[in-house]
Amino acid sequence: MKTQNKSQTEQAHIAVVKTYFDSLAKGDLNTLGSLFAEEVVWHQPGTGTLSGVYKGKDAVFSLFGQFMQISEGTFKIDSVNAIMANGNLVSAILSFSAKKKGGAEINMKGIDLMKVENGKITEVYLFSEDQQVEDQFWS
Repeated sequence: MKTQNKSQTEQAHIAVVKTYFDSLAKGDLNTLGSLFAEEVVWHQPGTGTLSGVYKGKDAVFSLFGQFMQISEGTFKIDSVNAIMANGNLVSAILSFSAKKKGGAEINMKGIDLMKVENGKITEVYLFSEDQQVEDQFWS
């Protein structure tokens, strides 16, 4: 019985993350906002201008706004290839892309690792295929 409950819990966590990616793709900010805990912690990797730890929904949405501003609205998750859970941790293997003035482009793979508690995303860690290239793009 314990295994079945764990599996149901993990499936619920996966559903939250799937809804996150669906909402992000549609630009549905209301649903997106409802998926984050008020005190969500977002770990943006690297040493670039946008790298750092963002605490709270407002800070995370401000970061999203910076992604869109720098990329002139072209930043997107191109594909989510696998979503997997281990307890309250959910990982997603994905590809993302963006363009900006002057012709600079980024197109790479990454992994998002999210902690889900009580149906909300409470913490996010991002991993990029080539962090140095990503840092240069966003800076």
